[in-house]
Amino acid sequence: MTTVAQLLKTKPNHTTVFTIGADDSVYEAIKLMADKGIGALVVTDGDSIAGIVTERDYARKVVLMDRSSKATPVREIMSKAVRFVRPDQTTDDCMALMTERRMRHLPVIENDRLVGMVSIGDLVKNIIAEQQFTIQQLEFYIHGERP
Repeated sequence: MTTVAQLLKTKPNHTTVFTIGADDSVYEAIKLMADKGIGALVVTDGDSIAGIVTERDYARKVVLMDRSSKATPVREIMSKAVRFVRPDQTTDDCMALMTERRMRHLPVIENDRLVGMVSIGDLVKNIIAEQQFTIQQLEFYIHGERP
């Protein structure tokens, strides 16, 4: 079973977690997400985690409400209840939480410190890799070969 720590190590720039300040504009948040090719940012207020903001928050709370992204601070659209995982949890734990809570991103917290972010895409890639490995092992077994 793959742990979150193992999964994070497979990500390029796995030690980089992008954040945005709670008082920054939604425009700045969306621009950062677009520049980095990501769908969510952890929102900080000083040294603490204040929430998480996603593209979904933007679509539902800015675009559909006809608000200005430049005049709206992130704190007004972010989700304040941040669900997170720890590095020793499994990818199955992440999938269960994401499915149950209908979310696509999970911050990873270790010793009260933000150490990573796991997305549904990361989990799907991991599942595909595990399945390909299993298939390869079964093919070796069927053909009587050693890997």
